[in-house]
Amino acid sequence: MGSGGARRTAVAMAALGSLAAAALAGCGSSAGDGADARGSGPGDKAGRASATADPTRIPDVGDRYQRLVPKDSRQVVAVYGDGPDSADATVVLYTKQGSAWHRDRSWAAHNGTKGWTADHRENDKRSPVGVFTLTDAGGVLPDPDTGKGLPYTRSASFAAPRWWEKSYWHDFDYVIAIDYNRVKGTPPNDPTRPRGASKGGGIWLHMDHGSGTSACVSLPKPGMEYLLRALDPDAHPVVVMGDKARLKA
Repeated sequence: MGSGGARRTAVAMAALGSLAAAALAGCGSSAGDGADARGSGPGDKAGRASATADPTRIPDVGDRYQRLVPKDSRQVVAVYGDGPDSADATVVLYTKQGSAWHRDRSWAAHNGTKGWTADHRENDKRSPVGVFTLTDAGGVLPDPDTGKGLPYTRSASFAAPRWWEKSYWHDFDYVIAIDYNRVKGTPPNDPTRPRGASKGGGIWLHMDHGSGTSACVSLPKPGMEYLLRALDPDAHPVVVMGDKARLKA
């Protein structure tokens, strides 16, 4: 068990209204993002094709965002968006060994339907660009990790409303909260927004439904399971996310 304290395993059975409210808090989701299926294999254009001359730097991340990665972080989930207005992305997990970053795994992924923004607003359908800590996880399904993973809240309240398209029903079976406008140390579906509701919230890594999201980053189920097993609070994991051009700046 990591230093973040006891793992949360409370299982809640909620009424349909509670399920809808909690699910809507995550990703600000609606079922209107389309369903253009995309392969979810480990395509790794960003992580594989861009070998860096300096192994102490995260590949394809410029000075601006490189400096925002905490010095004690030894795990980075990098989300390389295909373009500023694209919903397609690649997620790469890097681990730090000594002073060098090593590519661990990668997955095809999706981000906000309308792409990326440095000034995220509620319902703008764009994912926020930046460097954010990863401290809490949860979902409908049991925690796949039994070791030192992120604190995990299992609850039926994560379930997507059944009036959404069926392809969206399992989006929140596994989620990892991205610490954007939220209170660390709380379940991912806690609705508190320290910077105000207008700045949005409920930005998660969650399971992929084959197309863009409302603002979250979505991965195939094996990717989410791998991250939930791999991410260690003692390694101070962060996510570095944005479109490729902006991340390089």
